[in-house]
Parts: sequence; structure tokens; C-alpha cells
Amino acid sequence: MINVCVTLDFDDAWLADVAAVSPEVRVRKHLATTAEQIPADVLAGADVLYTNSAFPTRDQAPRLGWVQLDTSGCDHVTGTDLWEAGTPITTIGGVSPKPLAEYVLMMILAHAHHLPQIIDLQRRTHWPDLDHRWNRLMPRMLPGSTVGIIGYGRIGREIGRLAHAFGMNVLGMRRGSARDGLRFGEPSDEAADPAEVVGPEGLVGLLTRSDYVVLTVPHTEQTHHLIDEAAFAAMRPGTTLINAARGGVVDETALLAALRSGRVGFAALDVFAEEPLPASSPFWRESNVLITPHVAGFAPGYRDQVRALFTENLRRFVDGRPLLNLVDRKAGY
Repeated sequence: MINVCVTLDFDDAWLADVAAVSPEVRVRKHLATTAEQIPADVLAGADVLYTNSAFPTRDQAPRLGWVQLDTSGCDHVTGTDLWEAGTPITTIGGVSPKPLAEYVLMMILAHAHHLPQIIDLQRRTHWPDLDHRWNRLMPRMLPGSTVGIIGYGRIGREIGRLAHAFGMNVLGMRRGSARDGLRFGEPSDEAADPAEVVGPEGLVGLLTRSDYVVLTVPHTEQTHHLIDEAAFAAMRPGTTLINAARGGVVDETALLAALRSGRVGFAALDVFAEEPLPASSPFWRESNVLITPHVAGFAPGYRDQVRALFTENLRRFVDGRPLLNLVDRKAGY
């Protein structure tokens, strides 16, 4: 018998589909945000755990053979007993590339067509004269401009595909091969990739060439404050920054200085080092910043997609085959 413990509030039909993977599978749901909230006997007998934040120790879950996270990232697991135990961990990466890519294009278009300024005019019930409209609201040209995507995996490639359709040049930076590991939702036609792709050593070159810098990189020890004072200094004056990764990837003090100096002309920020973003944060009051409350990765049909991923991985677990989206502890994602 393979005992599966699910700590999220999925409905009975979802749980039944998981159980239908094999007669050997038994599924139990226990809503929990910590391991201590799960009955001790359930944890002790669990072979598989689907969770967001309930991370047991080896003593609490001695049979545990695999943990499926309900997140695309795994930075919140690093340093825990579960991480140190070496139990296989998988993520739900690949569930949200399309909506997240659309979010990025929305922000690029918002900047190119002066959406924040137009919304401000509406709020002030002000219809500007022709001189204002012509000189301050003239759209910026996207064809021929360059988007640099730092973190060029499944999400980055989808962003690149959409940006290319708007006539933009696409630069991508990734650490290794796009095919490292078995990945859920990986695009199949790599030959059609429109980007010029570089490794981490090409970061400065990417920044100096980009009109739009997009962050979709995982937050690891290697990427913490990757975009720092030196990175901002390498950017073109007036560069647009879009952070749909993690707040820790950006040195926020350096970002504020870059916004106020004009090195960054506009920033769309979905993530921050501290969330919820405190009301005292100066980012709320920066006129050239558009803030969203960590929603870029929300995916319509999320439950159906994670069910497809989890059931496929469960079949693989039952059969002893390699899992999709297996976390590489050395790489940190």
C-alpha cells in the first residue's frame, strides 16, 4: 500500500482521481500548514506528501519517499530538515508559464502605451491638450526593441515567444541546458526558439543590450541579489524592469536608487523580499512603479493542471520511474 497525504483543500473528485492511479494507492487529506498539524500516525505511515509548507522530519515521517510541492519554487524548503534528509522533492513548475508570460507582456505593453499615466488622467478626470498627448503619450515602439529574460526556462521561453510575435529581439540567460531533467510542460520545439541565449557569464552583456529586463530566475544562493548596484549600472538609462521571480533576486535598496536616478525608468514588481509589502514601503509611493500582489503565476485551471502533474508523477513513483520536476538540491531549484 502507498499512502498519500494531501495537506491542501482539494475536492473529493480531485482526490479520487489521484487514488485511481493504482489499487495500491490510498489518499488521505489533512489540511495543514505545518507538519505538527498532521496526525502523527498519518505522517508516520505516509509514503507520499503533497504540501505547500508542512515539512516533516525524518523521525516524523520515516517512510516518506517523495514530497510534491504545491509551488514552482523550492527556496522555502532549503535549510529545513526535509531538505537535509535528501527525500526526493518535486515542484509544480510548468503549470503557469502561459499566464505568467502574458503578465510580463501586459507590463511591457503598459509601459509602452503609458498605461499608468493614462489611469492617473482618468482618476483626475483630466483630458490633456494635444501637446501633452502627442509628446507624453506617444507609444514606444516594441518592434526592434530588446527584451532580456533572466531565467530562460519554460516561463522564459514562453515570454520570448510572445515578445518575438511583437517584433522584439529576445535575449535569454540560463544556467544550463533547457533540457536538464524531466520537466512538466516543457516546450517541444526547441529549434523554433527565437532567443539568443547566454550563460551567467553573459549577464552584463544582456543588461547593456536590453530595453526590458525580465526576471523569472529561481531564488537561490547564486541568484540572491543578482540584480544589484553593479547590475543596475550596466543597464541602459530608462530600462524597464519586470520582476516576476522572487523578491530576493533584487537588491531593493539599489533598485530604489536606480528608479530615482532614472537608470530604471519603470518597474513592474510582483514580488518583494518582504510579503505582504508593508504600507511603509517606499515602493508604494514611487510614481514609476506598478505593484501587483504576487499574482503573476496564478494559472486558470490550476487544479486540473496540478492533478495532471501529480497523477503522472504518482504513476512514475508507483512504477519506479524518474519523476518530473525533480528538485536539484545542488542547483537549488
